Amino acid sequence: MTDIRSLVPEWVRTLTPYSPGMPIEELERELGIRGSIKLASNENPLGPSPRALAAVAAALPDLHRYPDGACFHLTRRLAARHRVAAEEILVGNGSNELLELVVRSFLRPGDEAVMADQAFVIYRLVVQAAAGVPRVVPLRDFTHDLEAMARAVSARTRIVFLGNPNNPTGTIFRRAAWEAFLATMPGHVIVVADDAYAEYVEDRDYPDTIAARGDGSVPVVTLRTFSKLYGLAGLRVGYAVAPAPLIEVLGRVRQPFSVNALAQVAACAALDDEEHVRRTLATNREGMAYLTEAFGRLGIEYVPSAANFVLVRVGEGARVYEGLLRRGVIVRPMDVYGFPAHVRVTVGLPGENARFVEALAGVLGGGKR
Repeated sequence: MTDIRSLVPEWVRTLTPYSPGMPIEELERELGIRGSIKLASNENPLGPSPRALAAVAAALPDLHRYPDGACFHLTRRLAARHRVAAEEILVGNGSNELLELVVRSFLRPGDEAVMADQAFVIYRLVVQAAAGVPRVVPLRDFTHDLEAMARAVSARTRIVFLGNPNNPTGTIFRRAAWEAFLATMPGHVIVVADDAYAEYVEDRDYPDTIAARGDGSVPVVTLRTFSKLYGLAGLRVGYAVAPAPLIEVLGRVRQPFSVNALAQVAACAALDDEEHVRRTLATNREGMAYLTEAFGRLGIEYVPSAANFVLVRVGEGARVYEGLLRRGVIVRPMDVYGFPAHVRVTVGLPGENARFVEALAGVLGGGKR
């Protein structure tokens, strides 16, 4: 039989697949424990909006029908919310699909894409899968170094990826830095502003990247998701906001019916549930305050976060991760992000936050790391 690897392009052979967080069921099965909590994937601890659940239940009898390929109703709801034209919105199967569409549309083999070294790992994966060249720039104080990223742009650069807040550090860059960065960008570069956690940010100087989509000569694509604030991670809904000609190009390479019917009705309903959004933000605000106070009390260093997660310095990240697992607490190890001394923890419900702090103190022995 032919060696399958000999048929695979080199840029695919060298890819390291994305490793998702461990599901609770898998952990409990492996370790023989019950009642675990998952604080690893930056999910909404309150779950989906009750309105979204009701909309999904109402749509179940029609599952024999294909979904609306154009996401007509959701697109128009999003356009109204952001005060843009419907032609400037594209809904996708999570913002991950939209990242792939941007790369598929604009990156040729050998072209470069600039990104932070410790940023969402999918940026690098989608570029490498398209035979592109990732140009990675180190963070500065756990934050995007926009000046260094601008210097990394070359004649071969086609895309720049910016996560704001950045995953996994939770840090943001502010309006003045964003505007200065855009002013340096040449016209052959597309700037992708990944604003997956934007709704959690309370800083008044947080930039409105959507407003920049048609400014100047640099195309800006803003990505948002329903996986975080709206609690619909299991349904995979994200969207892009960009100039209409760019959205039209992305639509050409998107697979038909990529956003399922349940995802569309759930997202529309979630947009209407202002009470669920209010409760989610309040839960996150209070939980973040609890966690950071506990870290200070225990002498544990952390990176101040504008999102719904915290990067925590624990010394030996892998050991602490395993120790927490055995106490039924799932967090995210950070080796793959280049932070082997850290773990990332999602802000949970009050009881979950307390259990995590107790477990962490037990693993660390209360000492400073």
